[in-house]
Amino acid sequence: MEEKKMNFYLTVIAVTLMFSSGNNAAAAIRPDLDYFNDKVINFIVGTQPGGGYDTYARLIGKYLQKNIPGAKVIVKNMPGAGHIIGANETYLAKPNGLTIGSFSTGLIYSQIVGKKGIRFDLAKYSWIGKANSEYRVLVVGQKTPFGSLRNLIESKEPIKMACSGVGGTDYNETLMLANALGINFKLVPGYNGREGEMAIMRGEIAGIIGSYTGLISFIKAKECRVLLQIGTKKHKDLPDVPLATELKVSPKEKSLISLIVATNELGRITAGPPNIPLERLAVLRDAYKKTLTQPEFLKEAEKIGLEINPAFGEEVAQMIRGAIRQPEENILLLNKIINAE
Repeated sequence: MEEKKMNFYLTVIAVTLMFSSGNNAAAAIRPDLDYFNDKVINFIVGTQPGGGYDTYARLIGKYLQKNIPGAKVIVKNMPGAGHIIGANETYLAKPNGLTIGSFSTGLIYSQIVGKKGIRFDLAKYSWIGKANSEYRVLVVGQKTPFGSLRNLIESKEPIKMACSGVGGTDYNETLMLANALGINFKLVPGYNGREGEMAIMRGEIAGIIGSYTGLISFIKAKECRVLLQIGTKKHKDLPDVPLATELKVSPKEKSLISLIVATNELGRITAGPPNIPLERLAVLRDAYKKTLTQPEFLKEAEKIGLEINPAFGEEVAQMIRGAIRQPEENILLLNKIINAE
């Protein structure tokens, strides 16, 4: 009798251990989604409504919500200081998995040179992914006298260029290109979202440097001319526009252009604050990956002109860390250019 009882207890213990082990394995493979049920995820965007960053974030947020059952994703626009305000807000949020943000990778330049106002370390964010490689273009208004890049270079008068703010991608890259190509650009901060395009149409400024995706409707409406493209190769829509990496410049100037290209491989990034619990970060990364590979999402993105070239999780984290680690000569050069203003 005692032997039968002992066998019974051993069987119960074995079954309990089996189910416990199975549940732990399942949890390791598929993190529990219960935490996000009935929760609000704030998706911070470092620009005003209406621009490219906002458009990407709202579309991604729409599908992200579907891929985290029970959660609600709310986009919050926090423009200012060339995306620094939104980036700070994301970085300093509680690391509970309920705040994520999208901001410009132009902040890589700002962090390298130690811009004032930065309260973040890009290497320490909880990286979720990136939606695209940021293809950049330099455009000028149709009513300006600049019909070619050569016209810009030869201009004796300062050329007014719009930018969102000191430290933003457009601000830094306009200064870097001015230095690399010898163009007399005068930056005019304070233009967020579509404001730069409207200022070009009003004749307040001559041009702007921005993403091709963000400016595509402006370009297709023939309100501007594209004078330069900045990427690893020519865009299929711009076969006759000069490519910055093919211009004949000195090695020092070429290194500036190469840094812009490398940084812009990280387009439309999404991250959370440091130290999000790993199981919650895994949920966010999984939902983000599902979103950016979902046929319905890709179809809607194509319909509104958003290009998708994604990367995920640790791959993006490594790309960020690689971009921040610059040789001393690049750091000195960036300090000279960006902090000269």
